[in-house]
Amino acid sequence: MWKKNFLFRAAESTPLTQSENELFHDTEPALDSAGLVLDKFLSVWVQGDGTEDAASAFTSLYVRPAMLDMKKRISLLQPIQGRPHQIKQLLTLDQKQFLRQWLQAHAPQAWESSDDHFRDLFELE
Repeated sequence: MWKKNFLFRAAESTPLTQSENELFHDTEPALDSAGLVLDKFLSVWVQGDGTEDAASAFTSLYVRPAMLDMKKRISLLQPIQGRPHQIKQLLTLDQKQFLRQWLQAHAPQAWESSDDHFRDLFELE
């Protein structure tokens, strides 16, 4: 199985160089948000057929809203969202455009081999 994580600041169109696992690995889960200064993120997971190194088709997209207090290293990771209407609501048009362009450029054959329901997630409405 092929998979790739893109971690965006919630309002930005270019992902960070760090993945969700890297940024949130050494954090403590927040029990509540009182007194925290939280930065908002969207973690996007793309999965597909193929090997770790190369996708042959993209099959699934999941989005996870997350928040992190950078100074205190306390995080709130929300549940993964995988339904099309949830994904379309969470991602900005610029984020969808970035992801579509990245997937098309880095694995054009996988993009073309993907089902329409997957490619429809990146429609720029």
